[in-house]
Amino acid sequence: VQATNGRPVNFKGNAYIRIGSYKKKLSDHPERERVIWTQSGSYSFEKEICSYQLTPKVVLEHIDWVSLYTLLELPIPADDKSILDRLVQEKILQKNGGNFDITNLGVILFAKDITQFDDLSKKAIRVIFYNGKNKNETLHEQAGIKGYANGFQKLIVYLERFLPSKEVIENALRKSVPAYPSIALRELIANALIHQDFSIRGTSPMIEVYSNRIEITNPGSPLIDPDRFVDHPPQSRNELMAGFMRRLKICEQRGSGYVKVAIECEKNRLPAPEIIVDDNYTRVILYAPQSFKDLSKADKVRGCYIHSCVKYVSGEQMTNQSLRERFGVPENEYTAISNVITQATEAGFIKLSDPNNTSKRYAKYVPYWA
Repeated sequence: VQATNGRPVNFKGNAYIRIGSYKKKLSDHPERERVIWTQSGSYSFEKEICSYQLTPKVVLEHIDWVSLYTLLELPIPADDKSILDRLVQEKILQKNGGNFDITNLGVILFAKDITQFDDLSKKAIRVIFYNGKNKNETLHEQAGIKGYANGFQKLIVYLERFLPSKEVIENALRKSVPAYPSIALRELIANALIHQDFSIRGTSPMIEVYSNRIEITNPGSPLIDPDRFVDHPPQSRNELMAGFMRRLKICEQRGSGYVKVAIECEKNRLPAPEIIVDDNYTRVILYAPQSFKDLSKADKVRGCYIHSCVKYVSGEQMTNQSLRERFGVPENEYTAISNVITQATEAGFIKLSDPNNTSKRYAKYVPYWA
């Protein structure tokens, strides 16, 4: 039974606590219950111990310390003691007498084989490729075994190897480029890893690839309103992990990650990403290229809103012309874009930056929260 986190451990309607080596009903010890509730806000998943009392040799066999030094661009020491001291300094390990405990942070980021750690083996990221637009037929599936940090680049390479590509003409030469921009993939996957809720058991971050989209899902609902991902200051429930991955240049902590995703989607004429939130998960959907006429009304309105956000955080304002350029629509389809703007305004996603401006052609728009 795992140590309690934020609430008492219950079994068949009764809450229990261990006192010494004995199991007691919590109702008989109200002073212990008060401690549980008051400590709930100070819990940190990353600082919890995953494996206790391991010898230095076993620790170095389980933790990919070479990747840590490589990613931090540090020279590798000649002796084990210096390596172990660094791992303690980075909160990967905790000293325990002459041995060491491995923290959850150490396992999640730098495990050589996460399946060797029972408590966290289910947190390995899964990648599933489907044949078509639904789950009816699986092409291939892979569950990661490395930690998030030492396995991140290999994950991206694996994904891009099987993702579809498109042909473009550049400098009079035809070349093949990924259908999904690498920057957008990296940012969304890093966000899914960092912002997941580790208290939700039995589930892990997942990447599902369909013929027309990629769905990236992580356990837990976000701490901020999904409509404000573009402009909101960063906020993470796993601060140690977020800070470490920023130092490793895997992610950013400036709140600009989702802005990059939105900009990359616009540059590559992809539909705007869709965010779906439930009590137990957050899912971001990255859609394959589609022409403007094939987009649904919801896709167009969402694209309009995200475009207004991108313009606003860039110190600019959305216009009919800028939205036409975003969707790749010629000037003679001005009316079609005006209809999208009207729909987004009526839905409450955008508003006129100057309500007194009566000219639709030269009107400028900002997000509803601006």
